[in-house]
Amino acid sequence: MVVPVIDLSKLDGGPGERAEVMAQIDNGCEEWGFFQLVNHGVPKELLDRVKKVCSESYRLREEAFMASEPVRTLEGLVEAERRGEEVAPVDDMDWEDIFYLHDDNQWPSSPPEFKETMREYRAKLRELAERVMEVMDDNLGLEKGRMKRAFTGDGRHAPLFGTKVSHYPPCPRPDLITGLRAHTDAGGVILLFQDDRIGGLQVLKGGEWIDVQPLADAIVVNTGDQVEVLSNGRYQSAWHRVLPMRDGNRRSVASFYNPAFEATISPAAVDGGAAYPEYMFGDYMDVYNKQKFDAKEPRFEAVKAPKTA
Repeated sequence: MVVPVIDLSKLDGGPGERAEVMAQIDNGCEEWGFFQLVNHGVPKELLDRVKKVCSESYRLREEAFMASEPVRTLEGLVEAERRGEEVAPVDDMDWEDIFYLHDDNQWPSSPPEFKETMREYRAKLRELAERVMEVMDDNLGLEKGRMKRAFTGDGRHAPLFGTKVSHYPPCPRPDLITGLRAHTDAGGVILLFQDDRIGGLQVLKGGEWIDVQPLADAIVVNTGDQVEVLSNGRYQSAWHRVLPMRDGNRRSVASFYNPAFEATISPAAVDGGAAYPEYMFGDYMDVYNKQKFDAKEPRFEAVKAPKTA
């Protein structure tokens, strides 16, 4: 099985091409929760700059990562193994260097072109996310802009749009630690610009872990928990993970188009009754932050409002 690859430029083609792309995105959301977009409108020149500044930013962080808890923990396990002790793989941390970009937090000042490049990139990705959401609206039989209105409280609040810049450095013992533990994403629409040479990202489908194949200049899209709720379960948030690799430093730039904390989320595409509760996204995040790597169904149950007598 191969994660679907979709040519988004055909969305602007004739009726036949547009219908084909709409159906492909619907299938990607419904059957996979993951798909890759090519010809998505983000210029290659900009993507090349993003690769460059993110790789350079890691070089400035590498020394700190090598002194970090995951590295120290793995070194301790290897040393214990040398002494003949039995060791078990680590299950409570990840082999990952990360930092986050939001509109209102402090960004790296080096390399000098980092801020300008990532501002431009985030603006393009935000536009792309909203375009994908409009396709989802159409496929779900909702009015145009319905998903965005849900995320913004009918325009009263700004959506949360964050970018996570990750690197997964070479790992000497990938059998003893994960790159990123299996989870579903809490929010809405996630757009990932992943490394085009080094793999490791996998999505769970039909009980089998499937590689999300590296593809030059593609944007990987996956649906989060809130899209699952808005679609009343027609679209599923997919479990995914990252495996550490012995060779190569895997780069990953994931942008998250999420509801505002104040936004009320509930099923919009209801046919035969709502399968999920209504809740505020901020309340859901309080639960998710404690249960990210656990089953998602109890999270929805935890935010369900108690029934009044």
